[in-house]
Amino acid sequence: MCHAIKMPDTILITELQNQLALMQAKLDGLEKDKISLQEDKVEMQSRIDHLLAELKLSKSQKYGKKSEKAPRGTFNEAEQHKTTEPPKHHKKGKQILAEHFEREEVEHTLTELTCQCCGEQLHQCGSEDSEQVKIIPAKVSVIKHKQFKYACRHCEHEQLASKIITAPKPKQPIPGSIASPEALSAVVTGKYCDALPLYRFVDILGRGGLELSRGTLANWCIKAGLLISPLVAAMQRHLLSEHSLCADETRTQVLDEGDNPSSNSYMWVYRSNEVSREPVVIYDYQAGRSRACTKEFLAGYQGYLQCDGYRVYDGIEGITPVGCWAHARRKYNDALKAESKNKGRAHKAISFISQLYKLETHAKNKQLSPQARYQLRQEKALPILMHFKAWLDEAEGKVTAGSYIGKAIKYTLNQWPKLMRYSEDGELGIDNNITERDIRPFTTGRKNWLFSKSVNGAQASAILYSIVMTCRANDINPYYYFVHLFKTLPNRDEGDDDFTDLMPWNVQLDFDYS
Repeated sequence: MCHAIKMPDTILITELQNQLALMQAKLDGLEKDKISLQEDKVEMQSRIDHLLAELKLSKSQKYGKKSEKAPRGTFNEAEQHKTTEPPKHHKKGKQILAEHFEREEVEHTLTELTCQCCGEQLHQCGSEDSEQVKIIPAKVSVIKHKQFKYACRHCEHEQLASKIITAPKPKQPIPGSIASPEALSAVVTGKYCDALPLYRFVDILGRGGLELSRGTLANWCIKAGLLISPLVAAMQRHLLSEHSLCADETRTQVLDEGDNPSSNSYMWVYRSNEVSREPVVIYDYQAGRSRACTKEFLAGYQGYLQCDGYRVYDGIEGITPVGCWAHARRKYNDALKAESKNKGRAHKAISFISQLYKLETHAKNKQLSPQARYQLRQEKALPILMHFKAWLDEAEGKVTAGSYIGKAIKYTLNQWPKLMRYSEDGELGIDNNITERDIRPFTTGRKNWLFSKSVNGAQASAILYSIVMTCRANDINPYYYFVHLFKTLPNRDEGDDDFTDLMPWNVQLDFDYS
């Protein structure tokens, strides 16, 4: 007879406890998995929201209205479909053509002078005048220099040798070249003012019957840059003596720079502030984008420097950086386009910045002096800035750091001391847009010719762009200024570094429109 072995109660309890512990461990694991899945869900939703914001911003940038306006005036890089001028159908009458244009008269007479009514003879009793524009593209002419020779009759008969003296001709910008000052001016104005690639200029001249190679024109530009470089150096010295400056930079590509032809070099732009009476714009080619480039150009300068948030402009002895509200506003514009709400935080931030710009527009329209503009900013702009700063501090902790609005708020707070600085001085601008407008013609030209072949070519471009943009800042026609320089500079002594009389604001140009 078998008897069942009865398990002691303590063993049973231990077994149940082990099973309970195992089940608890599984529950803990499931709880951790749940928390992990929830965190993944939040992270995934955040990424989805960010991607949707990027998609919305991309569509807005591609199909929406542009916030940045194209520049106006002679130096527009492209034809503008929208201008600030009234539509032409609002103008009364035909356009009056300027008096300086050469005019040719074409007379139209009747061949039959018999009156159809009575058969008597008609007589002339006046004329009805109208004018049309006649444009002759790429008009090429030749200057023939005829240097007369002179000899002495007495010496010819009485002396063993007789000297022949040749009348000198003016020194030329490129000795031994067929390039006249006018031809050289046409080439550099076409390339650096109108963003015309040299191969197109070759085609234009070819249609006019003049065959020149692109290499010849490129060589002309490099030698023109060398001729003008002392003047640009003098302009740089004048620039560094001013109260405040503006700066910006953009990439360029030089094939002969370094071991990697595809690597980027940089074109830096420095200019006078927007209220300067003698504005100068200087392009400076550099192989890099480091602080050393800025320190080298600005050596000896002490004062304000208005720029974007690029950190190389900070920490230079004697220079006080000033922020750019246009850069801050663009980040909120991007956040506004990416937001799902029309009246969210980005809209609120833009409303603060708009109030600041409204004050600047008022000061510009009233043509306030720097002192009056300083008083206006102290009385009305500072309260807006303080209110905006308080709002930023509160909003910073309520937004996602990686979102567009989060990045915009972080940028503004990081740049706040520099963004506030424009209110300290009435000669400072609220933004750096004036420099960005000066760098835009270069970026347009870069789209046409893509790169520079050599460092010498890039340096010549910097010099010639400096002249073109300084002309624009002083409202001077660059072609006629170049002609004046190319006629004057070859006759200067090599040691002469006083170019005061050649500064754009001191030159009286006699325009020859014929």
